[in-house]
Amino acid sequence: MRHSQQDDIGARPDRSGMRRAFFASLTGTALEWYDFAVYSAAAALVFGDLFFPSQDPLTGTLLAFSTYAVGYVSRPLGGFVFGRLGDVMGRKKVLIATLVLIGAATFLIGLLPAYGTVGIASSIALVVLRFAQGVGVGGEWGGAVLLSSEFGDPRRRGFYASAAQVGPPAGNLLANGVLAALGVLLTEDEFLSWGWRVAFLLSGVLVGFGLWIRVKLEETPVFKAMEAEQSRPQAPIREVFTTQPRALIAAILCRVAPDVLYAMFTVFVLTYATDKLGMSRGSALTAVLVGSTLQIFLIPLAGAVSDRINRRLLYGGSALAAGVWPFMFFLMIDGGSWLLRVFGVIVGLAIHSFMYGPQAAFVAEQFSPQLRYTGSSLAYTLAGLLGGAIAPLLFTALLSSYDSWVPLALYIAVTAAVTIGGLCLGRDSAQAEKEDALLAATRQNEPAAHAL
Repeated sequence: MRHSQQDDIGARPDRSGMRRAFFASLTGTALEWYDFAVYSAAAALVFGDLFFPSQDPLTGTLLAFSTYAVGYVSRPLGGFVFGRLGDVMGRKKVLIATLVLIGAATFLIGLLPAYGTVGIASSIALVVLRFAQGVGVGGEWGGAVLLSSEFGDPRRRGFYASAAQVGPPAGNLLANGVLAALGVLLTEDEFLSWGWRVAFLLSGVLVGFGLWIRVKLEETPVFKAMEAEQSRPQAPIREVFTTQPRALIAAILCRVAPDVLYAMFTVFVLTYATDKLGMSRGSALTAVLVGSTLQIFLIPLAGAVSDRINRRLLYGGSALAAGVWPFMFFLMIDGGSWLLRVFGVIVGLAIHSFMYGPQAAFVAEQFSPQLRYTGSSLAYTLAGLLGGAIAPLLFTALLSSYDSWVPLALYIAVTAAVTIGGLCLGRDSAQAEKEDALLAATRQNEPAAHAL
C-alpha cells in the first residue's frame, strides 16, 4: 500500500475538504489557463496582423509566436519566486497572488491599442504583459498540484494531483470556445477590430470567481504540520539544487514531450490547418474543442489509473505513443477529410492526457515534502523552456524551411525519447514513499540524538 508517513502528519481532512481542494485546484488553474490559452489562440489567429504587421503572413505568425514564447521564458522567474514562497509562507497565499497577477495581465491585454494606432509601443506592451502572465503561471502549477494532493488521500495521489492538470484543457476549451463563438457571431472585420478583446476582458469576471473559491479554502494539512514541526526550509531553492539535483533533472526531462505534443495539437495545428490545408478558422477550432473536452475526463482517469498500476510505466508507454502518433496524424490530415483531421487531433490529445494525468503526482513525488512546491515549480518552468516555449517557433521555422511535416514529426519523436529518459532517471511511486517515510523517521529521531 502506497503511504507516506510524512503526508499523514496532522489531521486527515474529511471528504468534503478533499472535494473542495480538488475543485479549488481545478477551477483556479482552469481560470489561469483560460487567460494563457486565449493568448495562445489569439497569437495564432489575430496578433500577427494586429501587433506585428508584415507583408509575409508566416513572418507575422512567427513574431506573434515569439511573444507566446515569452510567456514560457518568464515562467522560471515565477517558479523561483513563488515556489520558494510556497514552501516558506504557505500554498494558499501564493496561489491567490498568482491568480491576481495573471488575471490583471490578461485584462490589460484586452485594452491594448493595435500597432496601427500607437506603433511599436503596442508590441512592447504586449510582450511585457505576456511576461507577467508567464510569471503567474510559473508559480501556479506547483501550488495547485500540492493544494489538491496534500488534502487528498496519499494512496490516490495520482487522481487528486490531476486536478491541476485538468486546468489547461478546461481553460483551453473555454478560451477557444469564446473565440469560436465570437468568430461565428461577428464578421471578420469586427472580430479583428474589437471582437477578440472580449475574450481577454472576460478574465476580470473569471478571476473574481476563482479568488472567491481560493480565499475560502484552508491551508493544506501538510503545510500546517510543517509549521507545527518548524520544519519549513530556510533556503528551498538552494536546497533543491544541492540536495535533490537528480530529482530536478528527472522532473524536467519527463515534462518535455507533453509540452511539445500539447503545443502541436492545441496551438500550431490551428496555423497548419488554416494556412497549409485551407481549413476555416471555425473548423480548426472545432477539432481542438472536441479534443480538449475529452481531456477533461481522460486526465483524471489517467491519474486514477496511475494509482492502481505503475505510474512511471503508464507515463512511459504514453510517451512512446506520443513519438509515433504525429507520423500517422500528418498522413491522415493531408488527405483532406475533415473527420480524419478532427480524429487525429482527438487521438493526439488523448495520448497527451495519459502522460499529463500521472505527471503531477510523478513530479511531486520526486521531491521531499518540505521542498515540493519549490522543486515542482522549478521543474515545471524550466521544462517549459525546453518544451512548450520553443515548440511553436520550431514548428513554424521547420515548416517554413522544409515545407514538409516530416521534420515536425521527427522533432516530437526526439522529445518523446527525452521524456522516457527522464522517467527512467526518476523515482517511481513506491520508491518515493519509502524514502520519504525514512526521511520523516530520521527527522523525528534527531532531537533524541542531539540530547545524547
